Amino acid sequence: MAATVATAVTPTEPEPDRCVSEEESRGAEAEEESTQQQTGPAATVSHSRLSKLPLARIKALMKTDPDVSLASQESVFIIAKATELFIEMIAKDSLVYAQQGKRKTLQRKDLDNAIEAIDEFAFLEGTLD
Repeated sequence: MAATVATAVTPTEPEPDRCVSEEESRGAEAEEESTQQQTGPAATVSHSRLSKLPLARIKALMKTDPDVSLASQESVFIIAKATELFIEMIAKDSLVYAQQGKRKTLQRKDLDNAIEAIDEFAFLEGTLD
C-alpha cells in the first residue's frame, strides 16, 4: 500500500484575479515602512559600543603625533580595536608565566618574561624600564 501526503501550497504572489481593497494596500505599505524604520537606525551600531577603550582619549593621543592632522572615526575605532587585541594577546602570554609561578595575578616580571621570550614582542624590550 502506498501512502500519499498532500501539502498545502500557499502562493507567494497575490493572485492577479483577486482585487485588493484600498485599506489592505495601505496596511501593507504602513507595515513595510515600519519594518524599514526598525531595521534602519537599529542596524547601525555605534563604534563606541564595540570598543572597550575610550575613543575620545585615543583620538586625543593620535592627535599628539605631529604627522596626524585629522583622524576619522573609523581610523580611531580601528586603532582602539587593534590596541584591545594587543593587550589581550600580551596579557594571555604573560598569564602563562604567572601560572608557572603558581600565581593568579600578573606581575611586571611576567610581562618582562613574555616580552623576552616571544619574538613578536621584541619591539617592547626596554620600554618598561
